[in-house]
Amino acid sequence: MKTNIHPTWYPESVVTCSCGNTWVTGATVSAIRTDICSKCHPFYTGEQRIVDTEGQVDRFMKRLQVRDSKRAEAEAVVASRTPAGLSIGDLGLGKRQVEALAAGGVNTAGEALAVLEASGDEGVLALEGVGQKALIDLKRSLRARGYTIPGDTEEAAEE
Repeated sequence: MKTNIHPTWYPESVVTCSCGNTWVTGATVSAIRTDICSKCHPFYTGEQRIVDTEGQVDRFMKRLQVRDSKRAEAEAVVASRTPAGLSIGDLGLGKRQVEALAAGGVNTAGEALAVLEASGDEGVLALEGVGQKALIDLKRSLRARGYTIPGDTEEAAEE
């Protein structure tokens, strides 16, 4: 067996708790400091108190705040995907189609659905620069996102 590899053994090592309790035990260090012992631990005392060791409770509360803020951001993203918040540019239409719809006052998917509901296909075709292809692309994109287009027949919805 190798010599001089084992640590020094202190048979009378003093253990001190943050509550003030001390006791003697054997250890490889001469003095031990601890944050909690059987005299102050809530399990043994029956008290319900939070022991904040090195700010763990604060770190946990910060993680909860970060989680809540991420949830709020995710909810905002979902809310922006509603017809009222979804921009016409996000529908994947061509640049000219988007510009023609915007010039006609249709800037969101909700506004496009409102025009389609109010006056049907003719209302969209009445906008300057919007033709049959733009109308078909608009309806196809809205259907692909799960929106129900007012006045659509079953055959048109299957396209």
